[in-house]
Amino acid sequence: MKRLFTLLLIATLAVACATPKTVSKKCIEHFVRVNGADLVTPEGEKLFIRGTNLGNWLNPEGYMFGFQKVNSAHFIDEMLRQAVGPSATNTFWAEFKDNYITEADIAFIASTGANTIRLPFHYKLFTHEDYMGLAANQDGFERMDQVVEWCREYGLYVILDMHDAPGGQTGDNIDDSYGYPWLLECEASQARFADIWQRIAYHYRNEPVILGYDLLNEPIAPYFGDDVAVLNSKLKALYRIGFDAIRRADKHHIVILGGAQWNSNFEPLEDCNFDEQVMYSCHRYGGEPTAEAIGSFIAFRDKVNRPMYMGEIGHNTYEWMAEFCKTMTDNNIGYTFWPYKKIGSSSWVGFARPENWDKVVEFAESPRESYQAIREAREKAGGSATLEAAINALTEAVHFENCTIDKEYVRALGLKAE
Repeated sequence: MKRLFTLLLIATLAVACATPKTVSKKCIEHFVRVNGADLVTPEGEKLFIRGTNLGNWLNPEGYMFGFQKVNSAHFIDEMLRQAVGPSATNTFWAEFKDNYITEADIAFIASTGANTIRLPFHYKLFTHEDYMGLAANQDGFERMDQVVEWCREYGLYVILDMHDAPGGQTGDNIDDSYGYPWLLECEASQARFADIWQRIAYHYRNEPVILGYDLLNEPIAPYFGDDVAVLNSKLKALYRIGFDAIRRADKHHIVILGGAQWNSNFEPLEDCNFDEQVMYSCHRYGGEPTAEAIGSFIAFRDKVNRPMYMGEIGHNTYEWMAEFCKTMTDNNIGYTFWPYKKIGSSSWVGFARPENWDKVVEFAESPRESYQAIREAREKAGGSATLEAAINALTEAVHFENCTIDKEYVRALGLKAE
């Protein structure tokens, strides 16, 4: 009888931790928590975020390949299909995803003393829409699960960042949208946004490696004139939709809210402390590396008494980054630098341009507004065989073993580089 009681107790505790509606106190204690303006680990210690973003892996951006005009995921995909055809493009994306981030990358990040990875992702990874070589049965959970497993092994936390939302939340290339933040106005897109977050939250509801859910990256670009104020006024309600969807599946993980206009304007987020486990994310590129430069972020953080962390920062000199890291540390704002990996430099590690990559860039930047123009641009760039060899070589160049570590960059962030 005693053995039966013990087994029943174990089963009851397992159900309590697995059912989102009944999360036990013991279950909650396994996760990073908000405590005023601080984050606290399950061991009760303050957590100051230091880490990087795995940008360009599950949300390709043109500049990280050396492209300018072809600057979003669907533009890159269309260009590749015009250059080498659909089959070769699908193969490229499969190998790119396999090679761009591997266990070796995660092990290296952990070796620097970083404690957190922000993982940007495209919503299409959780749909049956065409994306990165797949037309159905997207592999979002497979890719995320692998990163979570590696991060568990190497002692890193993961922030999941919806970088590209249904309809587009920004209206620029960074959200792979169509030139306007339709998500703020389209109920169908909002329903899909909520559904995807609820499924992700349910999948990771008991995963302590997940630090939190970053609902939207850099909502509402500042390009839309009088519409900006109207769009800003809708942001709180949109965040509430995403927050409620997550809480229907997961009662305990942190939800992260970014400010409007590149995560810089927090005026629309008054009264967004929807529960005790909400925090905020700012972004900053350029400007003076001083406390005055981020004074509005600090003031908002102090007003709402919740953690503020710099989800993106980078692309500057070593001296600038080192000084800004000191400023953020002095003001209790953790950081994940952007990006971890890209072509060339200005990242933790860089990969070299393979042979004839300049031909791919030439094709990408060429006028291709008609079928005749596509044919002419392809031949001028050396033909499909030359272009295919170059993109296949890139999938090898991005392997961690073939990349160059910028040790001075890493040290500028207050981390180690052996």
